[in-house]
Amino acid sequence: MDMELQQARELVIEAGKKLVETGLIARTWGNVSCRVNDRQFVITPSGRAYETLTPEEIVLVNIADCSYDGDVKPSSEKGIHAECYKLRSNVNFVIHTHQFNASIISAIGCDINNITGRSAEILGDNVPMAAYGLPGTGKLKAGVVAAFTRSDSKAAIMRHHGAVCVGESYEDAFAVANELEKVCAQFLLKKCAGLTCTAADTWESVRDYFLANRQAKGKDAREVCAYDSVRDSGIFNLLNQDGEVVGTIDLKTGKALVGECPPEADLHCAVYNRRKDINAILHTKDGDVVAVSHIGRTIKPLLDDFAQICGATVRCARFDPKSTLATAGKAARALRGRDAVLLKDNGALCCGSNEYDAHAVRMIVEKQCKSMVGAALFGKPKAINPIETRLMRLVYKMKYSKQKNK
Repeated sequence: MDMELQQARELVIEAGKKLVETGLIARTWGNVSCRVNDRQFVITPSGRAYETLTPEEIVLVNIADCSYDGDVKPSSEKGIHAECYKLRSNVNFVIHTHQFNASIISAIGCDINNITGRSAEILGDNVPMAAYGLPGTGKLKAGVVAAFTRSDSKAAIMRHHGAVCVGESYEDAFAVANELEKVCAQFLLKKCAGLTCTAADTWESVRDYFLANRQAKGKDAREVCAYDSVRDSGIFNLLNQDGEVVGTIDLKTGKALVGECPPEADLHCAVYNRRKDINAILHTKDGDVVAVSHIGRTIKPLLDDFAQICGATVRCARFDPKSTLATAGKAARALRGRDAVLLKDNGALCCGSNEYDAHAVRMIVEKQCKSMVGAALFGKPKAINPIETRLMRLVYKMKYSKQKNK
């Protein structure tokens, strides 16, 4: 295949936007490439938002040695893409996703075998699991190469990381990614049905199994209403789940300047006063996050993007709307060195320097918790090594800080 360079770059931009729109990735995670000819491919750059990419930012890379020209740095996973093009001459498009259901399987660490029917026509009859390696490392690349070498599948799942989907075209690669989600969901529901001896045909069945087989720590907490908020200098706006401002709160006094000041406002106020770097808070009550918060324990990363974006661990705190000052302070302290905190029985607060950052944290928290719920079907899931999680968090914070200061 030979493709015009400009056409390939525009196709990669289109694919990157589609990845974000469909939720297959968050922020700048994942990457996309397109083969230009037998010697070269173009790939998304490192650390740049997909929504604003221009053709000039899509990097032309040599397949043989991953060399490139220019000042724009290609994705750190360019080696994985190059190996896919080397291994399979009929592959012309590669996407690396962080999609939800495949991420659950990545936390479990097993192949998916005996795929049949239309799914087998799209994916192959099995999806291999690639051995774990830190993001951007030769070990991660080697694991993907080994997985694709031992299988003719068009998809491979990377342990604790995500998935690589390949195709003869843009459309083919996305069809693989979408079918992979369906196959992973079916795999999990079938496992749940076997354990419970019931017709487990919805995700709620999996969540019920998780709650029935996990002992909660401490007594149940009172109901906490979910509000989001955005800081604006010495005040913050408290928003309901419809995005409407219910109150404008003074950070010094904790009192409403305009509108209402519900007890939950003290929780947001405590976070802002303790963390000057946080300017947006989103409170998620996603079903899987609430289920994990019910257990009331510190959670450890099953996914490396969780370690990077949220923290090497994320703690669980109890907030009581009838004792706001004491419990709000404890929840704020639990955020030290982290960008998320679980609220016992009430989901999680997801924080960021702006709403875009906070949204990314929320998406990753929800994916981590869904992975915990699904992985519980296979026993106690093994978290990523603590030393590696701390290293990933440190590197991410340093790299992201530099990007924001440019």
